[in-house]
Amino acid sequence: MTDSKSPRRRNLLKGAAVAAGAMSAPMVSMAQTTSLRFQSTWPAKDIFHEYAQDFAKKVNDMAGSRLKIEVLPAGSVVPAFQLLDAVAKGTLDGGHGVVAYWYGKNSALALWGSGPGFGMDANMVLAWHNYGGGKALIEEIYKSLNLDVVSYLYGPMPTQPLGWFKKPVARVEDMKGLKFRTVGLAVDVFTDMGTAVNPLPGGEIVPALDRGLIDAAEFNNASSDRVLGFPDVAKNCMLQSFHQSGEQFEILFNKGKLAALPAELKSIIDYAVQAASADMSWKAIERNSQDYIELKKAGVKFYKTPDPILRAQLASWDKTVAKKAAENPMFKKVLDSQRAFAERAGQWHNDYTVDFKMAYNHYFGAKAKKS
Repeated sequence: MTDSKSPRRRNLLKGAAVAAGAMSAPMVSMAQTTSLRFQSTWPAKDIFHEYAQDFAKKVNDMAGSRLKIEVLPAGSVVPAFQLLDAVAKGTLDGGHGVVAYWYGKNSALALWGSGPGFGMDANMVLAWHNYGGGKALIEEIYKSLNLDVVSYLYGPMPTQPLGWFKKPVARVEDMKGLKFRTVGLAVDVFTDMGTAVNPLPGGEIVPALDRGLIDAAEFNNASSDRVLGFPDVAKNCMLQSFHQSGEQFEILFNKGKLAALPAELKSIIDYAVQAASADMSWKAIERNSQDYIELKKAGVKFYKTPDPILRAQLASWDKTVAKKAAENPMFKKVLDSQRAFAERAGQWHNDYTVDFKMAYNHYFGAKAKKS
Protein backbone atom coordinates (compact mmCIF):
# COMPACT_ATOMS: atom_id res chain seq x y z
CA MET A 1 0.00 0.00 0.00
CA THR A 2 1.36 3.39 -0.99
CA ASP A 3 1.97 5.98 1.84
CA SER A 4 -0.54 8.78 1.22
CA LYS A 5 1.93 11.23 2.71
CA SER A 6 5.01 10.52 0.67
CA PRO A 7 7.98 12.94 0.98
CA ARG A 8 7.09 14.51 -2.37
CA ARG A 9 3.46 15.07 -1.40
CA ARG A 10 4.41 16.40 2.04
CA ASN A 11 6.71 18.94 0.37
CA LEU A 12 3.96 20.02 -2.02
CA LEU A 13 1.52 20.47 0.87
CA LYS A 14 4.10 22.40 2.86
CA GLY A 15 4.79 24.72 -0.08
CA ALA A 16 1.09 25.35 -0.59
CA ALA A 17 0.67 26.20 3.09
CA VAL A 18 3.56 28.67 2.99
CA ALA A 19 2.15 30.30 -0.12
CA ALA A 20 -1.30 30.61 1.47
CA GLY A 21 0.23 32.15 4.58
CA ALA A 22 2.14 34.65 2.51
CA MET A 23 -1.03 35.66 0.67
CA SER A 24 -2.91 36.26 3.93
CA ALA A 25 -0.11 38.32 5.55
CA PRO A 26 -0.10 42.11 5.03
CA MET A 27 1.98 43.33 2.11
CA VAL A 28 4.97 45.30 3.38
CA SER A 29 6.57 47.66 0.90
CA MET A 30 10.33 47.53 0.64
CA ALA A 31 10.46 50.89 -1.14
CA GLN A 32 13.18 53.32 -0.16
CA THR A 33 12.42 56.20 2.17
CA THR A 34 11.23 59.41 0.52
CA SER A 35 12.66 62.38 2.38
CA LEU A 36 11.04 65.81 2.15
CA ARG A 37 12.66 69.00 3.38
CA PHE A 38 10.29 71.55 4.86
CA GLN A 39 10.87 74.98 6.37
CA SER A 40 8.56 76.89 8.67
CA THR A 41 8.14 80.65 8.83
CA TRP A 42 8.79 80.57 12.58
CA PRO A 43 11.86 80.80 14.84
CA ALA A 44 13.00 77.45 16.25
CA LYS A 45 11.92 78.38 19.80
CA ASP A 46 8.38 79.43 18.84
CA ILE A 47 5.47 77.11 19.63
CA PHE A 48 4.39 77.57 16.00
CA HIS A 49 7.55 75.78 14.85
CA GLU A 50 6.68 73.08 17.35
CA TYR A 51 3.27 72.76 15.70
CA ALA A 52 5.01 72.28 12.35
CA GLN A 53 7.19 69.56 13.85
CA ASP A 54 4.12 67.93 15.43
CA PHE A 55 2.53 67.60 11.99
CA ALA A 56 5.71 66.12 10.52
CA LYS A 57 5.98 63.60 13.36
CA LYS A 58 2.42 62.39 12.78
CA VAL A 59 3.19 61.81 9.10
CA ASN A 60 6.51 60.14 9.85
CA ASP A 61 5.02 57.85 12.52
CA MET A 62 2.16 56.71 10.29
CA ALA A 63 4.29 56.31 7.18
CA GLY A 64 6.91 54.21 8.93
CA SER A 65 10.10 54.08 6.89
CA ARG A 66 8.42 55.08 3.64
CA LEU A 67 8.24 58.86 4.16
CA LYS A 68 10.18 61.27 6.33
CA ILE A 69 9.50 65.01 6.63
CA GLU A 70 12.20 67.20 8.17
CA VAL A 71 11.16 70.70 9.28
CA LEU A 72 13.74 73.50 9.47
CA PRO A 73 13.11 76.84 11.25
CA ALA A 74 12.65 80.16 9.44
CA GLY A 75 15.68 81.40 7.55
CA SER A 76 17.39 78.02 7.27
CA VAL A 77 16.98 78.02 3.48
CA VAL A 78 15.00 81.18 2.64
CA PRO A 79 13.59 84.15 4.62
CA ALA A 80 10.13 83.58 6.09
CA PHE A 81 8.24 85.68 3.54
CA GLN A 82 9.90 83.83 0.61
CA LEU A 83 8.64 80.41 1.69
CA LEU A 84 5.74 80.17 -0.78
CA ASP A 85 7.95 80.85 -3.81
CA ALA A 86 10.62 78.45 -2.55
CA VAL A 87 8.08 75.63 -2.25
CA ALA A 88 6.57 76.40 -5.66
CA LYS A 89 10.00 76.32 -7.32
CA GLY A 90 11.07 73.15 -5.54
CA THR A 91 13.84 74.80 -3.53
CA LEU A 92 11.90 73.38 -0.59
CA ASP A 93 9.58 70.38 -0.72
CA GLY A 94 7.11 72.02 1.62
CA GLY A 95 6.56 74.53 4.37
CA HIS A 96 4.49 75.73 7.31
CA GLY A 97 3.16 79.27 7.70
CA VAL A 98 0.02 81.36 7.40
CA VAL A 99 -1.85 82.45 4.28
CA ALA A 100 -1.83 86.12 5.33
CA TYR A 101 1.92 86.20 4.62
CA TRP A 102 1.17 85.91 0.86
CA TYR A 103 -1.15 88.92 0.93
CA GLY A 104 1.14 90.82 -1.46
CA LYS A 105 0.56 88.27 -4.23
CA ASN A 106 -3.22 88.52 -4.12
CA SER A 107 -5.07 90.51 -1.48
CA ALA A 108 -7.80 87.84 -1.36
CA LEU A 109 -5.40 85.45 0.37
CA ALA A 110 -5.54 87.57 3.52
CA LEU A 111 -9.22 86.70 3.93
CA TRP A 112 -8.16 83.33 5.33
CA GLY A 113 -6.91 85.00 8.49
CA SER A 114 -7.34 88.74 8.71
CA GLY A 115 -10.49 90.48 9.84
CA PRO A 116 -13.63 89.51 11.74
CA GLY A 117 -14.74 86.81 9.27
CA PHE A 118 -18.35 88.05 9.42
CA GLY A 119 -18.44 86.88 13.04
CA MET A 120 -16.84 83.46 12.51
CA ASP A 121 -14.15 82.20 14.84
CA ALA A 122 -11.10 80.32 13.52
CA ASN A 123 -12.75 76.90 13.61
CA MET A 124 -15.75 78.19 11.68
CA VAL A 125 -13.45 79.71 9.06
CA LEU A 126 -11.88 76.27 8.68
CA ALA A 127 -15.39 74.80 8.30
CA TRP A 128 -16.03 77.28 5.49
CA HIS A 129 -12.69 76.39 3.90
CA ASN A 130 -13.26 72.63 3.97
CA TYR A 131 -17.00 72.46 3.37
CA GLY A 132 -18.13 75.88 2.16
CA GLY A 133 -15.97 76.41 -0.92
CA GLY A 134 -12.84 78.02 0.47
CA LYS A 135 -10.52 75.19 -0.56
CA ALA A 136 -11.47 75.45 -4.22
CA LEU A 137 -11.02 79.23 -4.09
CA ILE A 138 -7.51 79.09 -2.68
CA GLU A 139 -6.58 76.52 -5.31
CA GLU A 140 -7.92 78.89 -7.96
CA ILE A 141 -5.82 81.75 -6.60
CA TYR A 142 -2.58 79.76 -6.48
CA LYS A 143 -3.20 78.43 -9.99
CA SER A 144 -3.73 81.98 -11.28
CA LEU A 145 -0.38 82.93 -9.77
CA ASN A 146 1.36 79.96 -11.44
CA LEU A 147 2.36 78.59 -8.07
CA ASP A 148 2.82 74.82 -8.18
CA VAL A 149 1.81 74.17 -4.58
CA VAL A 150 -0.81 72.19 -2.71
CA SER A 151 -2.23 73.96 0.34
CA TYR A 152 -3.65 72.36 3.47
CA LEU A 153 -5.21 74.69 6.04
CA TYR A 154 -5.50 73.48 9.63
CA GLY A 155 -5.06 74.53 13.24
CA PRO A 156 -7.68 77.08 14.40
CA MET A 157 -5.84 79.79 16.34
CA PRO A 158 -7.24 81.42 19.48
CA THR A 159 -8.31 85.06 19.12
CA GLN A 160 -5.19 87.19 18.93
CA PRO A 161 -4.52 90.19 21.20
CA LEU A 162 -4.61 93.71 19.86
CA GLY A 163 -0.94 93.73 20.77
CA TRP A 164 1.86 94.87 23.04
CA PHE A 165 2.20 98.55 23.89
CA LYS A 166 4.63 100.75 25.79
CA LYS A 167 1.52 102.50 27.14
CA PRO A 168 -2.00 101.00 27.19
CA VAL A 169 -4.49 102.49 24.74
CA ALA A 170 -7.88 103.62 26.02
CA ARG A 171 -9.32 105.50 23.04
CA VAL A 172 -9.30 105.21 19.25
CA GLU A 173 -7.29 108.43 19.19
CA ASP A 174 -4.50 106.69 21.12
CA MET A 175 -3.81 104.50 18.08
CA LYS A 176 -3.13 107.44 15.79
CA GLY A 177 0.52 107.96 14.93
CA LEU A 178 1.74 104.74 16.56
CA LYS A 179 4.43 102.82 14.67
CA PHE A 180 2.75 99.43 14.68
CA ARG A 181 3.60 95.93 13.46
CA THR A 182 0.97 93.70 11.85
CA VAL A 183 0.51 91.69 8.63
CA GLY A 184 -2.09 90.86 5.98
CA LEU A 185 -5.22 92.93 5.60
CA ALA A 186 -4.70 94.11 9.16
CA VAL A 187 -2.09 96.40 7.59
CA ASP A 188 -4.90 98.25 5.80
CA VAL A 189 -7.20 98.20 8.82
CA PHE A 190 -4.65 99.72 11.20
CA THR A 191 -3.48 102.16 8.55
CA ASP A 192 -7.06 103.40 8.22
CA MET A 193 -7.15 103.76 12.01
CA GLY A 194 -4.16 106.11 11.81
CA THR A 195 -1.19 103.89 12.71
CA ALA A 196 2.07 103.72 10.74
CA VAL A 197 2.31 100.00 9.93
CA ASN A 198 5.48 97.95 9.48
CA PRO A 199 4.76 94.27 8.49
CA LEU A 200 7.80 92.66 10.11
CA PRO A 201 8.24 88.84 10.25
CA GLY A 202 7.96 87.23 13.69
CA GLY A 203 11.66 87.04 14.52
CA GLU A 204 12.24 90.75 13.93
CA ILE A 205 9.44 92.21 16.05
CA VAL A 206 10.95 92.25 19.54
CA PRO A 207 14.33 93.67 18.42
CA ALA A 208 12.43 96.44 16.59
CA LEU A 209 10.39 97.20 19.72
CA ASP A 210 13.55 97.20 21.82
CA ARG A 211 15.30 99.68 19.51
CA GLY A 212 12.26 101.94 19.25
CA LEU A 213 11.77 101.29 15.54
CA ILE A 214 8.14 100.49 16.36
CA ASP A 215 5.97 101.60 19.28
CA ALA A 216 3.64 98.61 19.47
CA ALA A 217 3.13 95.24 17.83
CA GLU A 218 0.84 92.28 17.62
CA PHE A 219 2.00 88.73 17.04
CA ASN A 220 -0.30 85.98 18.18
CA ASN A 221 -0.64 84.31 21.58
CA ALA A 222 0.69 84.11 25.14
CA SER A 223 3.10 81.24 24.42
CA SER A 224 4.65 82.73 21.29
CA ASP A 225 4.74 86.24 22.73
CA ARG A 226 6.43 85.05 25.90
CA VAL A 227 9.15 82.99 24.23
CA LEU A 228 9.83 85.69 21.62
CA GLY A 229 10.61 88.12 24.44
CA PHE A 230 7.74 90.61 24.32
CA PRO A 231 7.58 91.01 28.11
CA ASP A 232 11.23 92.10 28.08
CA VAL A 233 10.48 95.16 25.94
CA ALA A 234 6.84 96.03 26.74
CA LYS A 235 4.72 95.54 29.85
CA ASN A 236 1.21 96.23 28.53
CA CYS A 237 -0.81 93.79 26.46
CA MET A 238 -4.26 94.63 25.09
CA LEU A 239 -6.46 91.54 24.78
CA GLN A 240 -9.20 90.92 22.21
CA SER A 241 -9.19 92.22 18.67
CA PHE A 242 -10.94 91.70 15.34
CA HIS A 243 -7.82 92.17 13.21
CA GLN A 244 -6.99 88.43 13.22
CA SER A 245 -9.71 86.66 15.15
CA GLY A 246 -10.15 83.70 12.80
CA GLU A 247 -6.68 82.71 11.60
CA GLN A 248 -5.30 79.23 10.93
CA PHE A 249 -2.05 77.66 9.75
CA GLU A 250 -1.08 76.54 6.26
CA ILE A 251 0.92 73.45 5.32
CA LEU A 252 2.36 73.72 1.82
CA PHE A 253 3.64 70.97 -0.48
CA ASN A 254 5.41 71.32 -3.78
CA LYS A 255 2.78 69.98 -6.20
CA GLY A 256 5.17 67.74 -8.12
CA LYS A 257 6.67 66.20 -5.00
CA LEU A 258 3.23 65.48 -3.56
CA ALA A 259 1.90 64.07 -6.83
CA ALA A 260 4.83 61.62 -7.01
CA LEU A 261 3.87 59.99 -3.70
CA PRO A 262 1.82 56.77 -3.67
CA ALA A 263 -1.89 57.13 -2.94
CA GLU A 264 -1.59 55.62 0.55
CA LEU A 265 1.05 58.19 1.57
CA LYS A 266 -1.14 61.00 0.27
CA SER A 267 -3.96 59.65 2.45
CA ILE A 268 -1.63 59.58 5.45
CA ILE A 269 -0.84 63.27 4.83
CA ASP A 270 -4.55 64.11 4.54
CA TYR A 271 -5.38 62.47 7.85
CA ALA A 272 -2.24 63.79 9.55
CA VAL A 273 -3.43 67.32 8.72
CA GLN A 274 -6.77 66.63 10.40
CA ALA A 275 -5.15 65.00 13.44
CA ALA A 276 -2.61 67.81 13.78
CA SER A 277 -5.42 70.37 13.57
CA ALA A 278 -7.21 68.90 16.56
CA ASP A 279 -4.01 68.30 18.50
CA MET A 280 -2.79 71.86 17.90
CA SER A 281 -6.04 73.37 19.19
CA TRP A 282 -5.83 71.28 22.38
CA LYS A 283 -2.15 72.05 22.92
CA ALA A 284 -2.84 75.78 22.43
CA ILE A 285 -5.36 75.76 25.28
CA GLU A 286 -2.92 74.01 27.60
CA ARG A 287 0.17 76.05 26.77
CA ASN A 288 -1.42 79.46 26.22
CA SER A 289 -3.27 79.33 29.54
CA GLN A 290 -0.10 78.37 31.41
CA ASP A 291 1.98 81.06 29.70
CA TYR A 292 -0.73 83.64 30.38
CA ILE A 293 -0.18 82.98 34.09
CA GLU A 294 3.61 83.23 33.70
CA LEU A 295 3.31 86.56 31.87
CA LYS A 296 1.25 87.95 34.74
CA LYS A 297 3.91 86.75 37.18
CA ALA A 298 6.51 88.58 35.10
CA GLY A 299 4.70 91.87 35.70
CA VAL A 300 2.82 92.18 32.41
CA LYS A 301 -0.44 94.09 32.75
CA PHE A 302 -3.34 92.89 30.61
CA TYR A 303 -6.24 95.09 29.54
CA LYS A 304 -9.35 94.34 27.56
CA THR A 305 -9.33 96.31 24.35
CA PRO A 306 -12.04 99.00 24.77
CA ASP A 307 -15.18 98.45 22.73
CA PRO A 308 -14.81 101.76 20.83
CA ILE A 309 -11.49 100.48 19.41
CA LEU A 310 -13.10 97.17 18.45
CA ARG A 311 -15.94 99.01 16.70
CA ALA A 312 -13.41 101.22 14.94
CA GLN A 313 -11.69 98.07 13.67
CA LEU A 314 -14.98 96.83 12.21
CA ALA A 315 -15.60 100.18 10.53
CA SER A 316 -12.08 100.24 9.07
CA TRP A 317 -12.44 96.63 7.98
CA ASP A 318 -15.65 97.45 6.08
CA LYS A 319 -13.91 100.28 4.22
CA THR A 320 -10.88 98.09 3.50
CA VAL A 321 -12.79 95.14 2.05
CA ALA A 322 -15.08 97.38 0.00
CA LYS A 323 -12.02 98.95 -1.62
CA LYS A 324 -10.29 95.61 -2.20
CA ALA A 325 -13.43 94.01 -3.62
CA ALA A 326 -13.78 96.85 -6.12
CA GLU A 327 -10.15 96.40 -7.21
CA ASN A 328 -9.95 92.61 -7.24
CA PRO A 329 -12.74 90.32 -8.53
CA MET A 330 -11.23 87.31 -6.75
CA PHE A 331 -11.31 89.21 -3.47
CA LYS A 332 -15.04 89.81 -3.94
CA LYS A 333 -15.57 86.15 -4.87
CA VAL A 334 -13.92 84.94 -1.65
CA LEU A 335 -15.65 87.59 0.46
CA ASP A 336 -19.09 86.68 -0.93
CA SER A 337 -18.45 82.99 -0.26
CA GLN A 338 -17.46 83.69 3.34
CA ARG A 339 -20.45 85.96 3.90
CA ALA A 340 -22.95 83.36 2.63
CA PHE A 341 -21.48 80.63 4.85
CA ALA A 342 -21.11 82.89 7.90
CA GLU A 343 -24.70 84.12 7.76
CA ARG A 344 -26.02 80.57 7.98
CA ALA A 345 -23.38 79.01 10.25
CA GLY A 346 -23.15 82.06 12.49
CA GLN A 347 -26.87 82.13 13.19
CA TRP A 348 -26.78 78.45 14.14
CA HIS A 349 -23.69 78.92 16.30
CA ASN A 350 -24.96 82.00 18.13
CA ASP A 351 -28.43 80.55 18.73
CA TYR A 352 -27.18 77.20 19.98
CA THR A 353 -24.07 78.18 21.96
CA VAL A 354 -24.54 78.87 25.67
CA ASP A 355 -22.73 81.74 27.39
CA PHE A 356 -19.79 79.90 28.96
CA LYS A 357 -18.77 83.03 30.89
CA MET A 358 -21.90 82.58 32.99
CA ALA A 359 -20.78 79.13 34.09
CA TYR A 360 -17.18 80.24 34.59
CA ASN A 361 -18.22 83.16 36.80
CA HIS A 362 -20.55 80.87 38.72
CA TYR A 363 -17.58 78.72 39.75
CA PHE A 364 -14.65 81.12 39.73
CA GLY A 365 -16.08 84.66 39.85
CA ALA A 366 -15.94 87.09 42.77
CA LYS A 367 -19.14 85.79 44.38
CA ALA A 368 -18.00 82.19 44.10
CA LYS A 369 -14.69 82.96 45.79
CA LYS A 370 -16.45 84.62 48.75
CA SER A 371 -18.73 81.67 49.35
